[in-house]
Amino acid sequence: MTPLEKTIQQISPVDPAWIEAARRRQLELTKPPGSLGRLEEIANRCAAIRASFALTAAKPRIVLFAADHGVCAEGVSAYPQEVTAQMVLNFLRGGAAINALAGVAGIELKVVDAGVAAGLPHSEELITRRAAAGTKNFCKEAAMTELEMHTALEAGLDLAAEAASVGCDLLGIGEMGIGNTTAASAVTAALTDRPVDDVVGRGAGADDDCLARKRSAIARALALHAPECRSPLGILRCVGGLEMASLCGFCLGAAAHRIPLVTDGFIATAATALAVKVCPASNDYFFAAHQSVEPGHGHLLAMLGLEPILKLDMRLGEGTGAALAMKIVQAAIAAFTQMATFTSAAVSNR
Repeated sequence: MTPLEKTIQQISPVDPAWIEAARRRQLELTKPPGSLGRLEEIANRCAAIRASFALTAAKPRIVLFAADHGVCAEGVSAYPQEVTAQMVLNFLRGGAAINALAGVAGIELKVVDAGVAAGLPHSEELITRRAAAGTKNFCKEAAMTELEMHTALEAGLDLAAEAASVGCDLLGIGEMGIGNTTAASAVTAALTDRPVDDVVGRGAGADDDCLARKRSAIARALALHAPECRSPLGILRCVGGLEMASLCGFCLGAAAHRIPLVTDGFIATAATALAVKVCPASNDYFFAAHQSVEPGHGHLLAMLGLEPILKLDMRLGEGTGAALAMKIVQAAIAAFTQMATFTSAAVSNR
């Protein structure tokens, strides 16, 4: 049995009895029923995920996976591919948006090289789990081999297990990779059966010509790989990315260890959607941080049945939306665990 198969066997849907028990506990807390709105729903689901009312979110972590995409050869991005490696170095120096937002939120950030094309200098702060030096151009061949895909998936599984082993009790995901909105759009079109034009946006500032090339590349790739794109792993292997494979594995690993996970924007949610298609029971463990302005993101959220916690018109990635939404999850848990009950506070209930 493969590590992926073993992980899937460990995942079961959350018990609705726990959600109902948490809902009843909410009625005992010193507030009008339902007055904390979606914070109550978030806390109730976290209680069901952990199968406990003794919830904590004191050790949050965001894991950011970076990798490159061979489809950049088709001119689908406004930025050159070397920006991926440059941004990884920026993360390690603490100079990116995710560093600022994770820092202000008090969230630990881990950066993973899942397949950056350019060589990166050794750093104690960088986790190196390279399955390949980027994907291949999926307009001409599958983005990954079976071995590369499973190597990347297992990196995500391992990093989720490591997070669980050190006591992480709330996880978030982020990504970096020039060309990755093209891969995410291809994955989204394949998963949702939506027309390419409905799911493709401008990514990091594509002009009209670049957008046309992006749409063309995705349409050609989906036609080329149609026979293999009938399964979630076939979609991932043929038109996905190495960072998306690792993100998919990380999501499944989080679910297997019963840790709530906050997904980020379009690319991260595409990887989460793949995880749910691989193991439908995992869907109960995920929260959507926000809704990106990328058009495909809304279709993925609708498919998953996830309501975004925030809507701030963000489209950066990196885990920036997850960092903000994780504070909301922490607040929901704090209210659930720290508020007095009507009885303990000697407050009259209605």
